[in-house]
Amino acid sequence: MNTGLKITAFAAAVAATFGTAYGVGQSLDPVVTESAPKHEDAHTGPAPSAERGGGHPGHPGHAGHETPPAGGLQISQQGYTLDLRTPRVTAGHRADLRFTVRDGNGRAVTAYEREHDKELHLIVASRDLTTYRHLHPTRAADGTWSTPVDLPRAGGYRVFADFTPAQRGIGNLTLGADLAVAGPYDPKELPAPSSTARTGGYQVELAGALHPGKASELTLKVSRAGRPVTDLQPYLGAYGHLVALRSGDLAYLHVHPNGEPGDGTTRPGPDISFTATAPSSGSYRLFLDFKHDGKVHTAAFTVRAGEATTRAPQQEHPSDGHGH
Repeated sequence: MNTGLKITAFAAAVAATFGTAYGVGQSLDPVVTESAPKHEDAHTGPAPSAERGGGHPGHPGHAGHETPPAGGLQISQQGYTLDLRTPRVTAGHRADLRFTVRDGNGRAVTAYEREHDKELHLIVASRDLTTYRHLHPTRAADGTWSTPVDLPRAGGYRVFADFTPAQRGIGNLTLGADLAVAGPYDPKELPAPSSTARTGGYQVELAGALHPGKASELTLKVSRAGRPVTDLQPYLGAYGHLVALRSGDLAYLHVHPNGEPGDGTTRPGPDISFTATAPSSGSYRLFLDFKHDGKVHTAAFTVRAGEATTRAPQQEHPSDGHGH
């Protein structure tokens, strides 16, 4: 998986537009939902620069080259398939989400490359992009992955598995599958674009813009009580983890941060920088995970590719979650 707006492929169902967030156990990361939440609660290696771009699927492409397709829109790719064994859960009830990644012969994959401290990263997002969770499931010896999940609202969701199989030459993949959450369904409108988000007593300011087919830099500044936070803690190998989902089809754009802890140049806040390329114009939802004082928080923004971010304040959406 990749942090900084690593626009990976989480089976083109995560309409890229990076809420109440809360955790459900140690294997669960922050959750973001549209309702008022409780409190609190990515990949290693620097991201390619906006000037030179990157060559990895789901990342900014090389200058002058076609932008790589967004991820997460497919359930199968390069011979690998996401087999979601729990396609339906009930809103407000804790359940075990189980799945397997299978190779071209139908065998469960048990060998993965570790990226950003994990063999596999799992993202769950509602189709209206008002509920978001970054989970870290555990793998059994037979290749079955599982994680507890408790989704607060009914409706359609997309599950994204971001991983790199150990097979040489395959590289990073993001596969996606649909998840149905039973219960009374009340879809929400996409929050209005804003450059400011609040979560768990923190304020995050977004500077920069997404550009269709062109790499650009996004900088997020974290503060608390009006003071810049300069002692962010590493989380998944970076000082911030950013996921972008496109509204409409949930295309998955997962970005790497520019720099990493311990590289001699990257400071632990208040600014966290990412390089990202939007695959098209349209609305995106951005979800930033960051860790401070031992807790992971999630800040959410709505942006439109090709338009500068606005300065209108956004309603506070505290995020709760647990670390690992």
